[in-house]
Amino acid sequence: MISSNNRVNGMSHSASLPPGFTQERRYYPFSRFLRERFGQRVYRVTVDGGFTCPNVDGSVAVGGCVYCDNRSFSPNRRQPRIPIREQVIRGIEILQKRYKAGQFIAYFQAATNTYAPVEKLKRLYDEALDHPLVVGLAIGTRPDSVPDPVLDLIQEYAHDRYVCLELGLQTIHDRSLDWMNRGHHFDAFVDAVQRCQGRGLDLCAHVILGLPGESQEDMLATADVLAALPLQGVKIHNLHVVRDTPLEEMYKAGEVRLFELAEYVQTVCDFIERLPPQMVLHRLSGDAPPDYLVAPQWCLDKPALLRSIQGELIRRDSWQGKQFDGEATARSRLPQRISLDLAL
Repeated sequence: MISSNNRVNGMSHSASLPPGFTQERRYYPFSRFLRERFGQRVYRVTVDGGFTCPNVDGSVAVGGCVYCDNRSFSPNRRQPRIPIREQVIRGIEILQKRYKAGQFIAYFQAATNTYAPVEKLKRLYDEALDHPLVVGLAIGTRPDSVPDPVLDLIQEYAHDRYVCLELGLQTIHDRSLDWMNRGHHFDAFVDAVQRCQGRGLDLCAHVILGLPGESQEDMLATADVLAALPLQGVKIHNLHVVRDTPLEEMYKAGEVRLFELAEYVQTVCDFIERLPPQMVLHRLSGDAPPDYLVAPQWCLDKPALLRSIQGELIRRDSWQGKQFDGEATARSRLPQRISLDLAL
């Protein structure tokens, strides 16, 4: 992994690309991180633990996030659920046949995958990790759903396996979190990050670009917060509309405008320029299966989108981290209302 001492701000030409970057790959993708860590390509096997969310069942809110239909996130949600162990076996068989893969990470993706009693979580996580080819665990959750007993459990797995905890930030702006019916504010994310420190976990933040009412300055402020926090990775999504969600109704009523492809490419490049070059980019876009996606259609062609992003970075002679010059600079850019504890 790239050392945090490799600062790249002020470099004026691509001969000074950060270590590990190339003319063709000007950011730090998750695939490269996994190869560096495990010595080979590692693939995620998506498993569905049957979880719900506190903003669906009424514990925090009802109705869920405006953009959310968990069936669009996980193929296992679009068919009758089978035991975790069998999901892992089937997923591995498919990936081995398609990619000749040798190692895997069990990925609890859909819904809030820490939202259950610790005893149940342990049983589900243990079952997912039981396969000899599974070398790690990835858990997607909400920042308001990681109480200390749950973190204690997850920390136990990190003693001898790779563990990634994915926390849904989406945005630092509380007004946007309210719009999406998120059921928590930015302070819940900061609290979760603080309590995860020292536990041996890789922390990955989810963000959404293109939220209604957010300016370019607002989105780059979210990038600056990510750059100033002790996070190892980020998943960047474009706002997209899936069917049977409140967002679909808003979109069809003309209340929500989505990015055009060129706009998104420009914005995501601006965004990653401000992130540390050692921060792992787990994703650079969001999408959904064609039969679930309403718009935008351009996000279905992920290879073309990634080529466009790389092409724009080349055109700019830029790269992930070009506008980053250490945590102090990142913190100096933080919105006035935000103060982060340097002891993180």
